[in-house]
Amino acid sequence: MSRIEVIRESIEKTLKDENKPWAKLFAFAEEKTGVNRVYIFVGFIVIFSLYLLIGVGQQLVCNIIGFVYPAYYSMKALESPMKEDDSKWLTYWIVFAVFTIIEFFSEFIVRWLPFYWLLKCIFYIWLMAPMEYNGSLIIYERIVRPKFLRYHSRVDKFLSTNHERALKIAVDTILAEKRE
Repeated sequence: MSRIEVIRESIEKTLKDENKPWAKLFAFAEEKTGVNRVYIFVGFIVIFSLYLLIGVGQQLVCNIIGFVYPAYYSMKALESPMKEDDSKWLTYWIVFAVFTIIEFFSEFIVRWLPFYWLLKCIFYIWLMAPMEYNGSLIIYERIVRPKFLRYHSRVDKFLSTNHERALKIAVDTILAEKRE
């Protein structure tokens, strides 16, 4: 079986999975148009990609994609008794935060890239892809976790020291205000 056929079957299986919120929407569209839901999905992706290239409000749309689906499934994970789904979404949010911080400092460079919002959306989708070893797990395991393990004791010491300093400044400020 060709790689494209494997991908098509995987997409079709996901679009027909009744446990997914989009299954009913694609079933309805398929029934009304008579067009296979895989082709409807591909058409939607093409139109959406074009919008991210030339539309208005791409940043907002892209950030909604990176936030809404993961936030919803994070809340569902918190309400479930399983720990694995909590870990999956917590890993997503850690990678999302790291990317957001890096993006902030490189924004003056990336805004000149014509395909930036499309690439960012693809990146977010890869991070949250509903598969066992998605982008957030890959980036966390290969980049974030090794850095964390290397530097966490220094960061803990820095935070502890500065926490004590901040607490002392706050107490001194409160006491100084009461004396006035």
